[in-house]
Amino acid sequence: MDHQTKDQAEISLLDPMTQSDPFDAYDVIREMPGIYRMPETGFFIVTRYTDLRAVLTDPKTYSNEVDRASLQGPENAAFLHDYLQQHGWPHIATLQRTDAPAHTRYRKLVDRVFTVKTVRDLTPHIQSVANRLIDTFADNGSCEFIEDFAVQLPGVILAEQMGLNADEVSTFRKWANALLAPASYVMSRDELRANADIELEAQHFLRDVFEDRRKAPRDDLISKLVHSHQEGEDPLTMGELQSIMAQLIAGGFESTTTTIGHALRQLILNPDQMNALRADESLIRGFVDEVIRYESPTQGLRRRTTRDVELAGTLIPKDSVVIVRYGAANRDAEKFECPHAFDMQRKNAGQHLAFGAGPHFCIGAILAKAEISEGILAVLNRLEDIQLAHPLEEPIHHPNFLTLPLKTLPITFSKRTG
Repeated sequence: MDHQTKDQAEISLLDPMTQSDPFDAYDVIREMPGIYRMPETGFFIVTRYTDLRAVLTDPKTYSNEVDRASLQGPENAAFLHDYLQQHGWPHIATLQRTDAPAHTRYRKLVDRVFTVKTVRDLTPHIQSVANRLIDTFADNGSCEFIEDFAVQLPGVILAEQMGLNADEVSTFRKWANALLAPASYVMSRDELRANADIELEAQHFLRDVFEDRRKAPRDDLISKLVHSHQEGEDPLTMGELQSIMAQLIAGGFESTTTTIGHALRQLILNPDQMNALRADESLIRGFVDEVIRYESPTQGLRRRTTRDVELAGTLIPKDSVVIVRYGAANRDAEKFECPHAFDMQRKNAGQHLAFGAGPHFCIGAILAKAEISEGILAVLNRLEDIQLAHPLEEPIHHPNFLTLPLKTLPITFSKRTG
């Protein structure tokens, strides 16, 4: 058995160590002929930048209408659907899980909520929340950065925008984790049921909020969604609102938390780049793009083939699950020079695919970038001598098939003066 064959045989994208640091595995898969098929699930894994672009820009062939619980297998996925339908609302296809023309309708409605102006107007408040969070630990000389800051900043902002209690970020986080879980790791039937009960808790809470905002709108995201239709358009149903809100909670919270953690870790590992960013805050845009490229918070998402299709010489049958592996494409040497080097002044970092491409480009990208940028700049303005409190224990990320969440980031620092 030669070296390459041995490496191929040892690859498992369900292995916790591989999930925590998948980039060597991606390199091996990317060099294989054709498209890699996971032996554990039968999913087709797309890893090359050009192949991802082909998939992402052809929604007619690679549909977004795919069961987000497909990782659980057909029987458990069906059980989850039925259980949610009996006790709340099942996972119906809306927004990112639809194709045109349905997607066009949902996107038009939600685009009215997430505008550049909305985020621009929100930016001073993001700065205020970031500084308020830093106030809670600035005098201590140390903190657990994920729990004390990276979780809190997007959690508070999104909870406030939803008109919820910003002090209940732990509950909000519990809901987000439950919403992501069926797509993230394999669960037993009992684990699926327990996880579904948490999702149902969120659904019934949100139902009451939706009903309240329908009668008495406020200046918050939920009110804007409930009333996003214009004259002659149908309002979103309760099931549609539940589905859209689930996507906003799961995507907007977890991915931003993950990226804020990765951002500070990369600055600690690259002190010369930390110093450069302190000296010139205009570098923040390129820095954020490079963090997102280098350690894509969402490593991959699902598509479903609507017909037999050939991709990179591999025949993929109709109704196959295809995983667009953003984390692999964003380190493709054919697109990014020295892809495993972190360089915040990389000229083409903004061409990463972490937010997708084509009609399904991430709707929350503008808000996420604002939270990451303002959060990191606030940390650099308030703290100095930032170091890891101790080496991180491997694997440093929580096991997860789709995302790359850091377990912990304990840091020490000095409070900046003057």
